[in-house]
Amino acid sequence: MSSSAPPGATADQPTTDAASAPAGMRRIATASFVGTAIEFYDYYIYGTAAALVLNDAFFPELSKTAGTLASLSTFAVGFAARPLGAAIFGHFGDRVGRKAVLVVSLLMMGLSTGLIGLLPGYATLGVLAPILLVLLRIIQGLGLGGEWGGAALLAVEHAPKNKRGLYAAAPQMGSPVGYFAATLTFLIMSSVLDDASFDSWGWRIPFLLSFVLVAVGLVIRLKVAETPAFTKVTEQRETAKAPLAEAFRKHPREMLLGAGMITVVYVMFYTAATYCMTYTTDDLGIPKNDMLLLTLVAVVVLGVSTYLVARWSDRVGRRKLILGGAAFGIVWGAVLFPLLDTGNYLLIAVALSGALLCMGIIYGPAGAYLPELFGTRMRYSGAGFSYNLGGVLGGAAAPLIVTALAENYSASVGGWFMSAMALFSLLCTLALPETKERDLDTV
Repeated sequence: MSSSAPPGATADQPTTDAASAPAGMRRIATASFVGTAIEFYDYYIYGTAAALVLNDAFFPELSKTAGTLASLSTFAVGFAARPLGAAIFGHFGDRVGRKAVLVVSLLMMGLSTGLIGLLPGYATLGVLAPILLVLLRIIQGLGLGGEWGGAALLAVEHAPKNKRGLYAAAPQMGSPVGYFAATLTFLIMSSVLDDASFDSWGWRIPFLLSFVLVAVGLVIRLKVAETPAFTKVTEQRETAKAPLAEAFRKHPREMLLGAGMITVVYVMFYTAATYCMTYTTDDLGIPKNDMLLLTLVAVVVLGVSTYLVARWSDRVGRRKLILGGAAFGIVWGAVLFPLLDTGNYLLIAVALSGALLCMGIIYGPAGAYLPELFGTRMRYSGAGFSYNLGGVLGGAAAPLIVTALAENYSASVGGWFMSAMALFSLLCTLALPETKERDLDTV
């Protein structure tokens, strides 16, 4: 692709080569998708393991409930590291380029995940085992903190203006595909192994596969070009010296409200993916493999809704669709646990699918919406930090709060908390503008 837009074109528009070479856009979309799919696979296998086995492997001295909380707390630690990762990678992404930092974030994420699969448990290392687990989890969080912003920008800044939602669906689809792969891998391992073997060593296999996946992702990512929007900024010597500080100075409302907008996505997903797995298997007595199968159904709903709504946002706008998803989340938080409590497999599938449908309706358009809120000079920092700050609010805290509410009151009270967070996201989105018609170089 050429390094700058032709005369009379904006930086939003693809170069002539890109417009006439759909294969080039397919390569970019693939690079954007594959990296996020691998990195979300890494993140989700940890979430699944935290719900199923890590409490026994790393916190055997604690009670079942305390061990689950401790395991979920290590999950939360990764979220706490993500805004720092977004700040670090965003800084270099806005100064050095999108492509280079995406390679580093993929390496950090993939290698730390693989090492978790090699980490001895409490029985071997004692208290050092959970300490090392937390350290690797922090490295995971730093890597993923830098991943999403760069992957979204790789797609958005290459895409034609009228197809930004469509191409931004590529990194967004990495989430459901990565989660599907993670869940399927755990399902296969738990199906072919007895419980003792799975709890002892079988859970490690999905983590070790990350070493292979990261090699594949690197080969693909190293072949893509830098984005035209960033190339134009560097050619004009307009890169920001402190992009995150500039983003907070010029776009404070967008930073904070964008984080609030995306919060419900994390609340719905990580409650459904982590706490609901623990709740249904431990409290309701549903077999682990059955829950993994039901989760796969819900993930398909997430993938389909993410793609379709992202594509639809190019026609009707991002904001109104996100508002609709948040409104749906207000309702679904209230019905999620009553549906699970029936113990009926069909209704459990509906409960989980509804939560992930809410996520997909918001998550699809968000791939273009958050980057469109910021100028090119600080877009990586602004979009990435806002996205990951929402992760701390919704992903780190939500499973812990829902668990505590369920233990002290009832699971339904945890569902009402989810509804409240959906209302919070709706109010934040109401305070944000529509961005579909924006030129990326004139934000």
